[in-house]
Amino acid sequence: MALTLANLLDHVHKEVGVSDWLTIDQERIDRFAECTGDFQWIHVDRERAKDGPYGATVAHGFLTLSLIPVMAAGIWGKPSGIKASFNYGLNRVRFAAPVKCGDRIRDRITLSHIDDKGGGRVLLTMDHVVEIEGQEKPALVATTLAMVMG
Repeated sequence: MALTLANLLDHVHKEVGVSDWLTIDQERIDRFAECTGDFQWIHVDRERAKDGPYGATVAHGFLTLSLIPVMAAGIWGKPSGIKASFNYGLNRVRFAAPVKCGDRIRDRITLSHIDDKGGGRVLLTMDHVVEIEGQEKPALVATTLAMVMG
């Protein structure tokens, strides 16, 4: 069944989908550091990080969090009946495990709640589990909010 604004209620409390794997490379980590000004050695100093707690550089937690919309777009696509969608906020975020340079991550999304705001606006609450390939513990778990307009 294709996801549409009209059938969103049929998907509440169900897994909407799982994204493709996304490789986290050093270039992406370095570019995020440049954007945010967070040049902590654990992220950008490859040599020092080899002797650090993870044996490699790790992605910023907020980098991993910022990739949720990209991964989610691969799951949701553009559901029919939705004219626009906006990030509305976060209810909860926990960074459970580090994402090392070279790791692959993916997002597993469950639609947990829908709130009709009137005027063609619907607030979606979604639970995300960002998995790290080959690891039991996820990189992060987050509850996000999206305002969609039909």
